[in-house]
Amino acid sequence: MPQTIHRGIKSLVDEANAEIETMSAADAIKAAQSDDVVIVDIRDPRELERDGRVPGSFACTRGMLEFWIDPQSPYAKPVFQQDKKFIFYCAGGLRSALAAKTAQDMGLKPVAHIAGGYAAWREAGGPTEKWEPKKKG
Repeated sequence: MPQTIHRGIKSLVDEANAEIETMSAADAIKAAQSDDVVIVDIRDPRELERDGRVPGSFACTRGMLEFWIDPQSPYAKPVFQQDKKFIFYCAGGLRSALAAKTAQDMGLKPVAHIAGGYAAWREAGGPTEKWEPKKKG
């Protein structure tokens, strides 16, 4: 028997976008120059390795977001305990909308996401850099 999905990805992203701040790539490029901003890349490591990243961004895969934000989690990351603005991005702006909404629902603030994601960042002339995974051992 096939599943019946009542709330698809479009409605989830639309709901998230209605409740979070969405920044243009141009505004995010300007904001990234501030010491009071953390740019959070929620893409998969394979995407970072293939496409590069925003210089200085903090890589946090979407699957670990809640665990890294929660200070009570054994996986908590100190970067999320800072009093800064967190601007999330993914490849095209869908996952980052969901990530920003989740972070905001958890109490992280202020948060935003980049409309159009990394693709929009590059198209707006934002700086990028090659990313290589950490060597093991």
